[in-house]
Amino acid sequence: MDWGPVGAEAAAADCEVAVVVDVLSFSTTLTVAADRKVQVYPFRVNDTAARRFAESRGATLAVPRSSAGAGEVSLSPRTVRAAPVLERLVLPSPNGSTISAQLAATGATVLGVSLRNRHAAGAWLRRRGQPGLRLAVIAAGERWPDGSLRPAVEDMWGAGALLDALLADGWTDLSPEASAAAASYRAVAGDLYCALRDCASGRELVADGCPDDVRIAAELDLSDAVPVLRDGAFHPS
Repeated sequence: MDWGPVGAEAAAADCEVAVVVDVLSFSTTLTVAADRKVQVYPFRVNDTAARRFAESRGATLAVPRSSAGAGEVSLSPRTVRAAPVLERLVLPSPNGSTISAQLAATGATVLGVSLRNRHAAGAWLRRRGQPGLRLAVIAAGERWPDGSLRPAVEDMWGAGALLDALLADGWTDLSPEASAAAASYRAVAGDLYCALRDCASGRELVADGCPDDVRIAAELDLSDAVPVLRDGAFHPS
């Protein structure tokens, strides 16, 4: 288990499967899209290149959350859930999408995991084969204004939720970092919504008028879908 783009590069160098966890909100939005059988193309930034890419795929481009109008889709999971028609989505994200692309470049199989689908992802990994599967779990984190990593506790909880489920399923040989993440999840498991609402990222979302995004992120084990990155897009599995 490691953090951010640099941690992803280091941890994925010797793994077969890599998991990206960005609870508020990339991987939560990803699982909501997967529930609807939507293909999601991760994209690093929302710019002209993203618009051209979306047009070439016949996909909807998610707009910035702060500027989303009525009926528009953004990084907010609420907007993906509410969209009347959605088949393919280009989802720019400076953290989750960037890390997903990095992980895919290593040749690892990449999964998107949030609190919503951690049991489904655990079952997927069990079918993949254990013992012996080399797994990297990457907490995306956020960025400070200077571009450096700001560890985000909600991503540690999301990573820890998956790891806790794997431990309960008989997995062994977790790194100390992975074991610490699992313990951090257990510390808040009794009231995930309040923990998410009160953490720094949750407070930012509530202040920005997006409390529903926090509620959706707290939907523990509600999703049976596992987004798997293939040929540049996450496909529900």
